[in-house]
Amino acid sequence: MGNTPLRKRGWSISAIARHTNKNRRTVRNYLNGVTTPGVRKPAAVDPFEPFVAYVTARLTEDPHLWARTLCDELEDLGYAMSYPTLTRQIRARNLRPHCPDCANPADRANSVIDHPPGDETQWDWLDLPNPPASWGWGAMAHLLVGSLAYSNRWRAVLAPSMTQPHLVDGLDRISRKLGGLTRTWRFDRMATVCDPGSGRVTASFAGVAKHYGVMVAICPPKRGNRKGVVEKANHTAAQRWWRNLSDDLTVEQAQDRLDDFCRVRADARLRPTDDGKLSVAALAATEPLAPLPDVAYPLILSEDRTVSRQAMVSYRGNRYSVPPELASATVSVTHVLGSDVIDIVTASQITIARHRLATDGAGVMVRDHGHVLALDQLAMTAAATGGRAHRRKERIPPGPAALAAAEVLRLNTSDPESAITVDTLGAPTTVIDLSTYERAARGRNTLS
Repeated sequence: MGNTPLRKRGWSISAIARHTNKNRRTVRNYLNGVTTPGVRKPAAVDPFEPFVAYVTARLTEDPHLWARTLCDELEDLGYAMSYPTLTRQIRARNLRPHCPDCANPADRANSVIDHPPGDETQWDWLDLPNPPASWGWGAMAHLLVGSLAYSNRWRAVLAPSMTQPHLVDGLDRISRKLGGLTRTWRFDRMATVCDPGSGRVTASFAGVAKHYGVMVAICPPKRGNRKGVVEKANHTAAQRWWRNLSDDLTVEQAQDRLDDFCRVRADARLRPTDDGKLSVAALAATEPLAPLPDVAYPLILSEDRTVSRQAMVSYRGNRYSVPPELASATVSVTHVLGSDVIDIVTASQITIARHRLATDGAGVMVRDHGHVLALDQLAMTAAATGGRAHRRKERIPPGPAALAAAEVLRLNTSDPESAITVDTLGAPTTVIDLSTYERAARGRNTLS
């Protein structure tokens, strides 16, 4: 504190207290050696010591017991101190034991999981909040990510929802981008693949696995490190692609950006091998991947769309025509995975158009000749029967009906004794005011 040199120089205790911003009694105790600067005087009796044994026993029995619950128990046993004191004592005395069963994967011992080339592809959904409003996907977009466990090569596909048809569509598209099929597909306990409780593969997805000739591996519960490769790919996609994605991009443009990122940046990462460091692309080229079936598993993919005023429906970066009577209506676009046609159906499940599927993001208009003729005829009919639109600065003076009504108003204002109204046929009718006769009758004293 430096009070002693000041005291030797003749400073008073009050002057030292003002200079050091300390209490005079504190300065006096420091000078007299009663207390030491920075050292708190220990209490004569530790008031928490009698409760240490009980707290230790309870936290050993239940490492996750709330300190607030423990404080309630201690108060019934005579504990008179506060809840913050209890939590401080638990931390200072290290009374809460470590629970190895609930430790994070980074906190517990992890075994090295061997992934031979071509053995496993890991799959996972990634939720992407706040997509561009022009997509029409609401508050959340979804990204299916697939990663080769050996080489760490990954690809991903955007989807508006996580239904099983969207999952199968993404599995097929990503596998073709990865270059083939591994022997095993690994998933967490997603309901579109297995029963989340038991981990059994559902009958509907078993057909998918048989179609592609792969085995399905389900991660044990609370074993996220079994899918560490795809989890890291999720983190990369969220921070290096989604985080700075512009609002003016379409879904197809965003997908192209992601494919370019994976090809240019993600595949260029260097991985250590026995022969030195190789890029992810080079490692992926050495994996023995099986070829895919010619077509995807035939599930029906359905998405709702709103028909434009030009009787067009947008789907995957292209526009398809419908009958003009459905303008501004809501329809569903159904696509059997693996086929090259799409059907457009109404809310009552009536198919009103079928078109050949164009390349995603091509920006083309696929129009039926009959739809074009019907739309042109409807537009021309509406133009012929409709009147000329009014101009904002056009002069429109009062017409005959307005002038007649104005004349009636003038007559009503000039003759308060009578009112002229207009009957249902438009002819003026005189209405006599009987209050005049009532006032005259009140002034008469005889009946003659």
